[in-house]
Amino acid sequence: MNRLTRRILCAALAAAPTFAVAQDLDLNVPGGSDELRSELKDAMALYALVDAEDATPQALIAAAQADYGRIVAALYGGGRFSPVVSIRIDGREASGISAFEAPASITQIVIDVEPGPRFRFGRAEIAPLAEGTEVPPGFQVGERAATSVIRDTVSAGVTGWRNVGHAKARLADQQIVADHPNRELDVRLRMAPGPRLRFGEVIVTGNDRVRRTRIREIAGLPQGTVFDPREIAEAERRLRQTGVFSSVAVSEAESPNADGTLDLNLQVAEQKPRRFGFGAEVSTQEGGKLSAFWLHRNLFQGAERLRVEGEVSGIGTDTEEMDYRLALTYGRPATFTPDTEFYLTAEIEQLNEPGFMSNQASVSAGLSHRFSDQLSGTFGLGYRYIDTEDAFGEREFQLLTATLGATYDTRDTSLNPTSGFYLSATGTPFLGLDDTESGLRLTSDARAYLGLGAEDRFVLAGRAQIGTVWGPSLEDTVPDYLFYSGGGGTVRGVPYQSLGVTLPNDEFTGGQSFAAISAELRARVSENIGIVGFYDAGMITEDSGFAGDSDWHAGAGVGLRYNTGIGPIRVDIATPVTGDGAGQDYELYIGIGQAF
Repeated sequence: MNRLTRRILCAALAAAPTFAVAQDLDLNVPGGSDELRSELKDAMALYALVDAEDATPQALIAAAQADYGRIVAALYGGGRFSPVVSIRIDGREASGISAFEAPASITQIVIDVEPGPRFRFGRAEIAPLAEGTEVPPGFQVGERAATSVIRDTVSAGVTGWRNVGHAKARLADQQIVADHPNRELDVRLRMAPGPRLRFGEVIVTGNDRVRRTRIREIAGLPQGTVFDPREIAEAERRLRQTGVFSSVAVSEAESPNADGTLDLNLQVAEQKPRRFGFGAEVSTQEGGKLSAFWLHRNLFQGAERLRVEGEVSGIGTDTEEMDYRLALTYGRPATFTPDTEFYLTAEIEQLNEPGFMSNQASVSAGLSHRFSDQLSGTFGLGYRYIDTEDAFGEREFQLLTATLGATYDTRDTSLNPTSGFYLSATGTPFLGLDDTESGLRLTSDARAYLGLGAEDRFVLAGRAQIGTVWGPSLEDTVPDYLFYSGGGGTVRGVPYQSLGVTLPNDEFTGGQSFAAISAELRARVSENIGIVGFYDAGMITEDSGFAGDSDWHAGAGVGLRYNTGIGPIRVDIATPVTGDGAGQDYELYIGIGQAF
C-alpha cells in the first residue's frame, strides 16, 4: 500500500458517520395486560437487539420489519385474529424504510399494537381419527380459539394414528376461516392416515467398537411387528442406559417398502470405553470414607461393562482397624430379553463394626429385569464365606443365598426429588453349610415426597425402613445379617450403630429386627441454596418379627444444601433427643445427595 492510498483510506475512515442507535423503545398495547406485553416483548427481535453495543440502524430496521410477523404470530397464538400493528422509527413506518436508505442514526422506535378481541371456535372438526385418540379439550365449539390449540390438535391426530401403526399419518388439508363480525374461527382439519406399516430392517450407523448385531439386540426393535413409536422411544432408552453411547437417534425411512415394512435408521455415537471416578464422605462418628472405581463400558464389543471399585471407610476414627472393600462387577445388557441384564459379582471385604469384626468373600450371579418405567426386579444366586469375631466369639459361616428384590419408583428425580415415592423390598433365603443355620432375611425401604408452594419451594420428605431375620437364633445368625441403628443412614445425631442388643454378659451385638422412620422439611432459599430440618427415630428388637426385648432412640437437626449439577452437597448437624446426650452431643455429616 503506497502513501497516497493510505491517505485516502484514513480520510474515508475519518469521514465515516458514527451510528447512534435507538435509546427510546416504546411498546403501546391499549387495554392489554402486563402478561400480554411480556409475551410480545419475548417474541420481538427488537428488544433483544436494542441494547446490543454493535447494533446498527440497518440491523434495527431489519429486526423491526421482521417483528411485524412475530407480533402477529404471538397474537394468533393467543386467539386474537384481528390485530393492527404499527412500528414507527423516528416517525416513519418501518415497513416502508429500505435497508439501503437507513438513516445515520435512530433515536426513537414506537410500537403500537391493537391486539383486537379474542376469538372462539365457531366450528372445530378433525377427521378421521384413530380409535382412542384424545383431542385437546380446548378444541371444541365455544372454546377460546388459538393457533396453539390447533397445532396440538393436529399433533394429537397424527400421534393417534402412529400409535396404531400408521407411521406416515399426516395432515392432508385444513380450512381455517376467521369470522370477524362474530369473532369466531371456523376450523376443519382432514387427516391422511396412510397405510398400516410394520417394522422393517434396522440400519445401524456410527458405531466403531460395538458390534451392530449387539446394538440391534439391545435396541430390541421387533422387526416384522406393527409399527409403534413407543417401541422406538424404548429402543433409544435401552441404548442410552448402557452408558456406551453419547448419543442415540432412531429415524424412519422416507418411504415404506413394497411389502408394507418401514426401515429404521439407528445412528449412534460411542463414548470413550474407559472411565474412572472417586467420591468422599465424612461424619464425626463414622469418620471419613474414600471410594474409587474404574469402568470399562465395552469389554467384549457387545456393550458389556466391567467395573472395579474399592472403598476405605472409618478414616480418622479411634478404632484400631478401618473397613476395606474391593468388588468386581460384570454386566451384560440384553440377555434373554432386551430389558434383562445378566450380572456377575465378586467381592472381598473387611468390616470393623461396633458389634463385630469380620473378613468375608462372596460371589454371586443373577438377572435384573425392567418391567416398566417404574418397576424393576432382580434375582440372583450366590455363595458367602464369613470369618467373624463378635459377642459370641470367633466363628465361621458358609452360606448359599438366593436374592429376590423389587423396586417401584415414581420420583420425579432420584437426585433431589420433590414428588412421588420409592419402595424397595428384598428377600434373601439362605442355606447354611457345615454348622451354619438356614433362614430368611427380609428388608424394605419406603420413601415419599410432597412438594408445596410455588415451584415446590418446600418439600416434605418421609422414610420408613424395616428388616427382620427368621430361622436361626440370635447367636447363630451371621453378624452382618443382624441389624443396628444409628448414624447417617438410619438415625442422625446418635453414634454410628450405637443401638443394638446388650447381652446378659454386657456384650453388644445386633438385633434380629429393625425399624426406623425419618422426616424432613426441605426449603429452597435461593436457586442453589436450601435448608433442611429433620427428625429420625429407630428401634431394634432382639428376636425375629419384632418380638423380644426392644429399645429405641431418636435424633434431630438441621442441614444446609448447595445444589450442583450432580445433586446437592449435604451438610447436616444433629443431636440426640433421647438419652443423656440429648441437646449436648452433636454429630456432623457431609456428603453428596439428599439423605434419602
